[in-house]
Amino acid sequence: MILLTGFEPFGGDSSNPSWAAVLEAREILRAEGHEVETLELPCIFGESAAVLREAMRRVRPELVVCVGLAGGRDRLSLERVAINCDDARIPDNTGNRPIDEPVVPGGPAAYFSTLPVKSALRALQIAGIRAEVSQTAGTYVCNHVFYALMHELSRAVAPRARGGFIHVPYDEAQLPKGSAAPGMATHDMGRGIAVVVRTALETPLDAKLSAGAVH
Repeated sequence: MILLTGFEPFGGDSSNPSWAAVLEAREILRAEGHEVETLELPCIFGESAAVLREAMRRVRPELVVCVGLAGGRDRLSLERVAINCDDARIPDNTGNRPIDEPVVPGGPAAYFSTLPVKSALRALQIAGIRAEVSQTAGTYVCNHVFYALMHELSRAVAPRARGGFIHVPYDEAQLPKGSAAPGMATHDMGRGIAVVVRTALETPLDAKLSAGAVH
């Protein structure tokens, strides 16, 4: 079983392309015969992690890919690391704005994704989908969920399960006319998520190739 999650709208937006992209990926993967469950997470510190944990314990997936919006980026970002820090620049959807608080008190400083991010990057490039390996998932609800996911997987709730996080750009159709902000078509985002899922299912050991950052 594969579990894909996206987010509800936040920050005044009427939609969130992460959820639309997840639904697109679900249809692509189901058409190929994969069992896929999807979940729209609240953009709320604490509650988002609790909803995700409950779904994982109910579904017991072998693969979990959480997806969120990184407005301003122009490609899919395969997140490498989640940090144990909530530091909100803007309030979440309940007005909560934690500053310098741990996601999990007493938890490790960070967790690495267990998705084969380098192999997935190569597969996305072959598919013609703009992508990168990102070294930061931020400190907002996306990182909160990413860290909570990896913490849950580390506790062997679903033995041998793997998981990670992908950031997507704005949906091209969501941008106001004349906007200079980068975007991507929902269909391409969905195709990209499906590529990552296939790669994770087929790749036990990640490729060793350069995808780091100077700064």
